[in-house]
Amino acid sequence: MESEESAANKDDFLPTASWENLRLRAELLRRLREFFHTRGFMEVETPILSADTVVDRHLDPFYTEISSASEMAPRRYWLQMSPEFGMKRLLAFGAKAIYQVSRVFRQGELGPLHNPEFTMVEWYRVGDGMAQGMQLTSDLAQVMLGRSPAGQISYQEAFLKHVGVDPHTADTSSLIAAARQHNIEAPDSLSPQDRDGWLDLLLVERIQPHLGQGSPVLLYDFPASQAALSRIRNDNPPVAERFELYVDGIELANGYHELLDADELRRRTRENNRLRSAEGKTTLPEESRLLAAMEAGLPPAVGVALGFDRLVMIAVGAKSLAEVMAFPFDRA
Repeated sequence: MESEESAANKDDFLPTASWENLRLRAELLRRLREFFHTRGFMEVETPILSADTVVDRHLDPFYTEISSASEMAPRRYWLQMSPEFGMKRLLAFGAKAIYQVSRVFRQGELGPLHNPEFTMVEWYRVGDGMAQGMQLTSDLAQVMLGRSPAGQISYQEAFLKHVGVDPHTADTSSLIAAARQHNIEAPDSLSPQDRDGWLDLLLVERIQPHLGQGSPVLLYDFPASQAALSRIRNDNPPVAERFELYVDGIELANGYHELLDADELRRRTRENNRLRSAEGKTTLPEESRLLAAMEAGLPPAVGVALGFDRLVMIAVGAKSLAEVMAFPFDRA
């Protein structure tokens, strides 16, 4: 008699998403391209496999090694975690408004809202500031999801409302006390000295479930320590000109008023590698063609990256990415 396991394996070739969801995914992709086309954006393509990679403390890329006739030893190339570097090089070349629908790759990301390979939509428009970047992101969510325009709440306001501490001034011990007060269990790996780690924990556990319920919301003005590749505005205290779009408690997009200073990028990259090394992770290349592009002159712009699979998931009312991807990781 055939076992249940062997019967299930016979169906392993099938997609996990329904045809209905795959058709809607295709329709949303068409709608997305129409959205950018009508606003004067050009669709571009940049390498998925590159000698350069984003250096982030928490994100880990896949890589392969490739030999060439001009090099004695194999060279490491990285599957891109975002098309950011290539697209910014196009901005330095003269692009004004560009977008890309790209497959991207990140290690260690697997679950209902994560897949090691996923689809990212990324766009840049020269001359935009925070207000214009947030408005365009709200417009896209409205067109794609049929929701109301996105509301706005600052990172500081969200923490004061849902946690009861000021994220810009509270020390780490205060953040730890707040987590305990709200019965949030921290992972053993979270150091008592890791202030940003405690901020992230409180954001995910205490604030994020409330964000975008009923209508989308944009969370903006992050702590300066979480600037990534965004500018820092010299408020008191300074804040990162960064925003995130949330719908139904799920993060959909991350936007930056883009950093233009190559020396500052070098400093942040070195610091991220220092933190990676301290945590036992592989350090990543610190020199890149993006640095050369920034030194040549990167124009002021806002850039946004959106998780397309998550957007489709919300549009169809799904609970996991497997319902909107033909072949997620366990069937790849």
